[in-house]
Amino acid sequence: MLLRDEVQLLRSVPYFKHVDPCKLKLLAFASQRVTYNVGDELFHQGDGGDAAYVILCGQVDLLSEFPGGETKLGEAKCQSIIGEMSLLCDGPRTVTARATTPVDALRIGKECLSKVMSDSPRMGLEISRALAERLRTATSELDNNRVRHADPV
Repeated sequence: MLLRDEVQLLRSVPYFKHVDPCKLKLLAFASQRVTYNVGDELFHQGDGGDAAYVILCGQVDLLSEFPGGETKLGEAKCQSIIGEMSLLCDGPRTVTARATTPVDALRIGKECLSKVMSDSPRMGLEISRALAERLRTATSELDNNRVRHADPV
């Protein structure tokens, strides 16, 4: 894939919609194209965060481990970014990301993403909004799971 094609793909991701084209070119150049097969993990819950992933094609389940087993919290499809939360919070991964179809992605290192974010305040705002929405959705799904699995009184 050509650099300009990767820049166009990044521009289609809501986080990067308002980022300067020169910064997107840097991001595309510094990122690594990766592929995963069905069942492969992009990252595992509890691991340190060293990169975010832009899903170019395919689907990834976002799973959380609980004492009762693994629970699907959501999924990521084309033109979405995952793994950025542990970079922003400088903490461990909060979920496991597992490919449910063959996946092509761009792996963006922590330093590169941080640099682009510091140079683009609008991107920081977009990421904050997206993370807030993701948190709202995850909280709602956890509440629904809790209600479905509650023991009758």
